[in-house]
Amino acid sequence: MNAAHPDSVLAHQIVAAIRSVVGDGPVALHDPRFAGNEWAYLKECLDSTYVSSVGKFVDRFEADLAAYTGAKHVIAVVNGTAALHVALQLAGVQAGDEVLIPALTFVATANAVSYCGATPHFADSNERTLGLDVPALREYLRANTEMRGGQSVNKTTGRIIRSLLPMHAFGHPVDMEALLALAHDFRLTLIEDAAESLGSTINGRHTGTFGLLGTLSFNGNKTITTGGGGAILTNDEELGRRAKHLTTTAKLPHRWDYLHDEVGYNYRLPNLNAALGCAQLEQLPGFLAAKRKLFKRYHDAFAGIREARIFEEPKGCRSNYWLQTLLLNEAAAGMRDSILEATNDAGLTTRPTWRLMHRLAPYRECPRMDLPVAESLEQRLINLPSSAHLGAAP
Repeated sequence: MNAAHPDSVLAHQIVAAIRSVVGDGPVALHDPRFAGNEWAYLKECLDSTYVSSVGKFVDRFEADLAAYTGAKHVIAVVNGTAALHVALQLAGVQAGDEVLIPALTFVATANAVSYCGATPHFADSNERTLGLDVPALREYLRANTEMRGGQSVNKTTGRIIRSLLPMHAFGHPVDMEALLALAHDFRLTLIEDAAESLGSTINGRHTGTFGLLGTLSFNGNKTITTGGGGAILTNDEELGRRAKHLTTTAKLPHRWDYLHDEVGYNYRLPNLNAALGCAQLEQLPGFLAAKRKLFKRYHDAFAGIREARIFEEPKGCRSNYWLQTLLLNEAAAGMRDSILEATNDAGLTTRPTWRLMHRLAPYRECPRMDLPVAESLEQRLINLPSSAHLGAAP
């Protein structure tokens, strides 16, 4: 009798490990949880008739986010991509520039750069953080850029590399201290894509508050949701003012007249969505505690499977564990798709990480450094069911 194929054995072990954590029945990747004041705040908003971009819940949501993250200024917008677009513009990114971003990221990071008429320049990842590999990027920039007029210039393309845009993948913080030093040395403005990391900190400081600007997302699958939604964070008063002006169609205050002094964007978060966000933010500590419990349960469930491990927060950081992440060993990389098939066939929604940006049609010709770690991680990362309520299960 033939022995079972190694792929099927590992897939069976992984299905069993996940089931031991999440129980029976179909399980989604990440469900929102509405167990607080959502209905009450939504009714109050509807009763007020202020359901668009003006209202008390927008103001409160921004104030509550500022208090939670420690950012001095928070501007709520319609989604995380809009937040990135405006943040890049405020950071001085212009048409013809390049912006350094991880190849391992969601496409919104690259798209926002493109909205500015700039070109994404892809960098490799570090396996310990899943974010940018700072030492490798530093060596790459030393070899491939030169300083002209106080700006780093790509020797090959002749374009200014204007900004550095790290992303905290699945809520796990990047090495921001090293990135800030790199940005200083190469004269790059630093903007943080913290879309996935609400509740994550580095030595007690919230992600999204290290760079000149940071951004958050409140999509339906995030740790808290406003349905759609995002935010711009900054400690710079003038940038905060400009962010609010640009995202409110650049309209000048007037009792009745429509005066717009530049090209702006209709990006402000509606009061109705903000009402949902206020209720969700009240529950964030509980969501985060449940996600940490879920991590521990997955960690224990996979302890006996030598071909895979659950990704753990980097040293000195506290991750929100937005999406629990399984990391296959190099030898098991070729089994990824069979594992995805087996888990999804079993009613367990799992997914691979994003396809690397340079593999997507719009970005195939963009500049990039060698990407050995990102290309390896692409074949080895699997996101597991991660809803906060799963952590509260017995």
